[in-house]
Amino acid sequence: MNTNVFDYVNVLDKAADAAWLRNDAISNNLSNVDTPGYKRQDVDFQSQLAKALGNSKYISMDSKVANLRTNRLAPICYTDYASFSYRLDGNNVDVDTEGVYLAKNQVTYQGLNQCITQEFKNLQLVMK
Repeated sequence: MNTNVFDYVNVLDKAADAAWLRNDAISNNLSNVDTPGYKRQDVDFQSQLAKALGNSKYISMDSKVANLRTNRLAPICYTDYASFSYRLDGNNVDVDTEGVYLAKNQVTYQGLNQCITQEFKNLQLVMK
């Protein structure tokens, strides 16, 4: 099966959008670090992508990506009630942990953007 030239770009674009959304959630958590009762927000995209791609080892990644319905691929925003709170006011945001999440997410976002850029460079090279 052949993949469409934009199949991988579309998946990378969805992942970059999810990383941007996660960046907003983490920033919001940091903004509410002193809000009593606030529960941290997060975004899950990786498990959604893994589920959409399936786990069959007998199907090539090209086939999986070609059959992926990107319009159904969406990040899930959720409230993290499970995180332990060290504070009496019920807030479960830890500044240090959120800072690590933010740094990791920013590296992920930059990497995704570099991959998208490289895909378009490859297309330009092929068209020459």
